[in-house]
Amino acid sequence: MNGVSDKDRERLSAFAKMLVDQERALPLVPPHENREGYWFGGGNLSVGPDGSFYLVGRYRDAGDSRSGLGGGPRGVELAVFRSRDRASRFERVASFSKRDLGYGAREVLSIEGAKLLFADGGVELFVSSEKTGIPYPAGLEPFQKPGTGVWSIDHLLAPAVEGLAGARVEPLIEGADPRWLHVKDPVVRRTEGGGTLLYFCTHPFNWSSANTGMALRPAGGNGFGPPDFERFPRGCTWDVAAARVTGFCPVPALGAFARRPALQLVFYDGAESMRRETEHPAAVHRPRGYSCEELGGVAVTDGGLRGPLERLSTLLPFFVSPHGTGCSRYVDVLDTPDSYYCTWQQSQPDLSQPLVLNVVSREAAAGVLA
Repeated sequence: MNGVSDKDRERLSAFAKMLVDQERALPLVPPHENREGYWFGGGNLSVGPDGSFYLVGRYRDAGDSRSGLGGGPRGVELAVFRSRDRASRFERVASFSKRDLGYGAREVLSIEGAKLLFADGGVELFVSSEKTGIPYPAGLEPFQKPGTGVWSIDHLLAPAVEGLAGARVEPLIEGADPRWLHVKDPVVRRTEGGGTLLYFCTHPFNWSSANTGMALRPAGGNGFGPPDFERFPRGCTWDVAAARVTGFCPVPALGAFARRPALQLVFYDGAESMRRETEHPAAVHRPRGYSCEELGGVAVTDGGLRGPLERLSTLLPFFVSPHGTGCSRYVDVLDTPDSYYCTWQQSQPDLSQPLVLNVVSREAAAGVLA
C-alpha cells in the first residue's frame, strides 16, 4: 500500500484508541467464574436479517493446552446471544458443547474462536477447536504431548441462527505443513465483489509462535482457495512471538481520508513470548504479553483487506488493560450507520477476562479523523 503520512498515522491511531478505550469499556458477558483462566470471547458481534444484534463467543474455563484435559476443561461451550435493543440486553439463542462440535473420529478437546457471517439465504458459523483424529506430521510425533490434539477450523451453515444447532459440522481449514500445523480463530469478511475473506491464526508444530494466514472464497464459490499462511507474520518488538488478526474496521472517508475509501484498520493480538517469562529486576516494568494473555495492536490496509498491511503499533502495544496481566485481545468492531460497537477480552483485577463493550458514535469518530 502507499504509506500513510505521520500525521495520518496519528489520526488513525487516535481513532483506534478511541474504539478500544480501556477506561470506558463496560462488561458485556462475564466468564463462568471470576478468576484466572476463565473468560468469554473470541467471537464477533453482527447484525442479523431481522435487525437484531447477534453475539457469538466461547466460554473458556481454567486449563493448560500443554497438558491436555488433565490441566482443566478449557473451551467448554460456544454460545450465541441475540439483542433486540442494540446491545443493551442479550438473550442466549444457541449453545454448542464439545460433543456437539465433534464428528467421526474427531473428538473436540477445546472450543476456540468462532465467527458468525450472515448472507442472503442463511447464516454461516466458522468455529475452531482442538481435536483428536488429526495426526502430527511423520517424524514429529514426539512433539505432540499426551492428551492434546490439533487445532483446525470447521464450518456450519443454516437458514437461521436457530437452525445451526442441527447443522452438519464440516471441516474447512487444516494445517498439514509443520510450520502451520495448528489453525484457529477465524475472522471473516465479505469482499466488494461478493467473495469471502477468511483470516485465521496459525501455530507451528512446536508452539513457538503465532502468525496470521488468509484464504479467499470467490463469489459464488463453494470452498476457499489455497491459504496464504504468511499473510501477516510476527513483528519485531512487542509482537515478536505472536501476531493474530482478530478484527477489522473501515475508516470513514473523511478529511484526509476522503480519497481513500477502502482504508481499513486491522486489529491484532501480539506478545513477546509464548510463555510467561521472569522479568529482570532492572528491566522496564510493563506487560509483555504471552499465550492466553496477549496485548493488542493495530495495522492499516487500503487494499480491500487483501493488500499490504502496515503496522501502526510498531514498537509498543496500543491496547493494554489497566488491570490484571494487562491482557487486551480479540478486538472486533461492528460498524453500523450511526455507531461503532467494539468488543474485546479485557483482563480484570481477579485475572478473569470478560467480554467488554465500548460504543463510539460516528460523530465522535469524525472529530478525530476529519
